[in-house]
Amino acid sequence: MSTFSAKPSDIKHDWYVVDAEDVVLGRLASQVAQILRGKHKPIFTPHMDTGDFVVVINAEKVRLTGTKAEYKSYFRHTGFPGGQRTTSYKEMLNKYPERIVQKAVKGMVPHNRLGRQVMKKLKVYAGPEHEHEAQQPKPLIIK
Repeated sequence: MSTFSAKPSDIKHDWYVVDAEDVVLGRLASQVAQILRGKHKPIFTPHMDTGDFVVVINAEKVRLTGTKAEYKSYFRHTGFPGGQRTTSYKEMLNKYPERIVQKAVKGMVPHNRLGRQVMKKLKVYAGPEHEHEAQQPKPLIIK
């Protein structure tokens, strides 16, 4: 018995739509990362992109537990000396609600070329409207 390794011709990418309204951010990110990576498929191969496309809507209505909404912050660096910048969760939610979900999912995929390829299949929208109706995405329920 030999180990199965998926070939590019074996891989079929489906489309899913996830409503993030009143869903806990970490739970949403972990389940979306699994689908993007393809771990839910029997043909999963660690070095191949076997995952599906995921469209997340209502990203501005995602929920945090406890007091994280007051204390959570996001860090970035400009690249210059002393260039560390901090943004609070509330500021990020007001300015760029899509980035909250993107950053949470990005932390759960591999940090290499494959992870960057996987992240291109994530589409996040702040409101309930998205532009991927032509792909006929299936609804995905996050528990």
